[in-house]
Amino acid sequence: MRTDLAASYGEERLPRYTSYPTAPHFSPAVGADTYARWLSELPANASASLYLHVPFCREMCWYCGCHTQIVRRDGLIAAYQGTLRSEIAEVANTIGRRIKVEHIHFGGGTPTIMAPEAFAELMAAMRHAFFVLPSAEIAVEIDPRTLAAEMVEAMRLSGVNRASLGVQSFDPVVQRAINRVQSFEQTASVVDMLQRAGIKGINFDLIYGLPHQTIASCLDTVRRSLALAPARFSVFGYAHVPDFKKHQRMINEYHLPDGLARHDQACAIANALKEAGYVQIGLDHFARPDDAMAVAFEQGTLRRNFQGYTTDQGEVLLGFGASAIGHLPQGYVQNEVQIGAYQQSIADGCLATAKGYELTDDDRLRADIIERIMCEFGADLGDICARHGADPEGILRSASRLKPLISDGVVRLDGGRLAVANDSRFLVRSVAAAFDAHLDPGKQLHSRAV
Repeated sequence: MRTDLAASYGEERLPRYTSYPTAPHFSPAVGADTYARWLSELPANASASLYLHVPFCREMCWYCGCHTQIVRRDGLIAAYQGTLRSEIAEVANTIGRRIKVEHIHFGGGTPTIMAPEAFAELMAAMRHAFFVLPSAEIAVEIDPRTLAAEMVEAMRLSGVNRASLGVQSFDPVVQRAINRVQSFEQTASVVDMLQRAGIKGINFDLIYGLPHQTIASCLDTVRRSLALAPARFSVFGYAHVPDFKKHQRMINEYHLPDGLARHDQACAIANALKEAGYVQIGLDHFARPDDAMAVAFEQGTLRRNFQGYTTDQGEVLLGFGASAIGHLPQGYVQNEVQIGAYQQSIADGCLATAKGYELTDDDRLRADIIERIMCEFGADLGDICARHGADPEGILRSASRLKPLISDGVVRLDGGRLAVANDSRFLVRSVAAAFDAHLDPGKQLHSRAV
């Protein structure tokens, strides 16, 4: 990888493109009435994926960029779980039929903060409201520090078959600096419990660019993680945005690595995982060669949504919970971010949609191009434009940010075929951004490109 390019492009703030247009462009013009209409218009053969957001944790990790709050009283969690069940019923009633579900993802916060019986009841409510296919992937994000054996059993009985464990770093110095002390032994014990319960799809989340982090500590974390043999890794760069996430002010910026150091850490982690036999997938994922995600990457069917890279081929994502985002053929919707406002909307018998975005034909074209770039490090602009009835020359003329990337050797353009150079793939977000008609480079809303 080229450090000169990391220095040139690495400090730019760019979206991760888990959607296009991205969430900062959502507007209150799309509200509950619009969402209800879109749900009622879903095609008869539509299938869906479900995302459930549980915005509670026992303590705050200072690096966190999620919508979550610290809670000590279990009654608040139980009340929220009841609201989720009501929202599920309301959305299903609005659709008017029991549609197929192929993926379910519990995100957070810490989804396993719920009582085991509450989790089982929530799964039962989803199976009642929707036709959850026997082959459905059911995934749960887990904090290994708080997972109990009773919750593992509830997950097993509910059909959970994938678990994402937050690891971030095993370096105790880094852990203290981010307020997340988690031993290797704790993590190994949870992996063992999950595997004994038959939950074999284990993912690890790692982060680089944290305070006091070094290449050596990153590689030590990878070495320890490999001993537990997860099926997938997600490797993210820390996004320091203390103006938006006030708790990040607890992190001393002086101890954060600079752009080149972040680049070197990312390269070191990627090389170590590839040497261990994992396939690098897109921007930040790695998987065993026989894993479904690696197969999708090889076959060109990989997709990208709000959970990152996915094998999910559906066009409908229904989001439940405070701040949850959904995607329908017509556009995007997002629930009320504040928990109280979300719960009040559902209690009033309304959908909790606070804002969204209605897609235009141009948005769909650019979303398709950006997704292929993010998933395949390239795009056949001629083929994509033909499917959308668009002119590839016109889309290239509008992509003025592409010219310096071509000049610097980041991108090759052969006719209508665009490809990111192998040694520049870490800049794939910069290439995708060239086709973003909504991007405002003056706003510091996103994480650094490297």
